[in-house]
Amino acid sequence: MAIDPELRRYYEALAERYAGQPSPADAGQRRQRFEEVAALSVSADPDDVDADEVSIDLPGRTLEATLFRPRQVERPRLLVYFHGGGWVVGSRRTHGVVAAHLCADTGCAVASVDYRLAPEHPYPAPCDDAFEALLWFAGQREALGLDTGFLAVGGDSAGGHLAAQAARRANAGQTARVAAQLLVYPVASPRMSTESYRAFADGPGLTRDEMAWYWTQYAGKERLAAEQALQDPLLHLMAPPADGERQGMPPASVVVVAAHDVLRDDGLAYADHLVREGAPVVTIEAGGMTHGFARLQPHSTRAREWMRRAGQAFAALIEEE
Repeated sequence: MAIDPELRRYYEALAERYAGQPSPADAGQRRQRFEEVAALSVSADPDDVDADEVSIDLPGRTLEATLFRPRQVERPRLLVYFHGGGWVVGSRRTHGVVAAHLCADTGCAVASVDYRLAPEHPYPAPCDDAFEALLWFAGQREALGLDTGFLAVGGDSAGGHLAAQAARRANAGQTARVAAQLLVYPVASPRMSTESYRAFADGPGLTRDEMAWYWTQYAGKERLAAEQALQDPLLHLMAPPADGERQGMPPASVVVVAAHDVLRDDGLAYADHLVREGAPVVTIEAGGMTHGFARLQPHSTRAREWMRRAGQAFAALIEEE
């Protein structure tokens, strides 16, 4: 299936906007460009969603989050969400459209969390932030007027990676039970050797070279080389349980991949891994979509529909909890 025509027109307009300009060379320039591009996709929150700013006080640092609440649900369930951007760019504001619509589509409160970014804060800082923010929200559910009996994580791209490792750490250490996760084109492996990496190496949405650069900023060349030598590429940098801790049961999962995305096959492989571990899994391959389509719902009717389907699938999955 070809790329969605509305998405194609979006990328054509983006190429025209930046024609003749040099590509961003470092993390600061990439963040600035990403902020500019994300501003083109800002839209109003759904009518039935309220938003509040929340500060997360952790040892030695404070993280910021936006908590989206479905207006018609008295004590909603909580989904803690981490934005994409290769661990280097992006924020809860650049991905506000994703979290706000997930709130409306799932009926959950969605806490969209900012975490420290690489390369200034490389691995394991983003992982630690995601894990500790998850535990913080778990402990604040009563005070925030949320359902205290349910906890879920979610994220897109690099944020999907952070969400998955946070859930795994929480469930393995029995610090908080994560019942479900919603992962949108998650990053799962630095090997970059799948068919989708070959087919979509030049994008649009995300290129192979960009993904390689992001991995290097996040993990560093030495750690990355060591991780690539491991036997199981699906567990790279996923913070495996410490000695003596049990392997936690994976949460029920919705895994969404884009058909035209270098990360497609990694996401599908990760979903298969969860199935082998015994987790209930719903896998959605979004036809006509590219990497980043969740942010592009204001530009594409089909992107909006795919994310609505993902949210509804997640809502149906957690009804069994």
